[in-house]
Amino acid sequence: MSPLPEAELVRSSVQLYRYLLRCCRRLPQGHVQQHYRHAIRQSFKVHADEDDPERIQQIIKRAIEDADWVMNK
Repeated sequence: MSPLPEAELVRSSVQLYRYLLRCCRRLPQGHVQQHYRHAIRQSFKVHADEDDPERIQQIIKRAIEDADWVMNK
């Protein structure tokens, strides 16, 4: 599976959150989806206080790369 085509449109943390949850829907139902949805929520809680725009863009880029890896796994 490849990432959703909207990956290149993700510019903000809210867009990233929605994108990752949409990717999660494409995973097998059950424990796999629950695990990744929980991981997505936890990551957003951990990075909620990030205010450096450059660092936010690094996090977005890395999250999309990680989502691509999970979808292809």
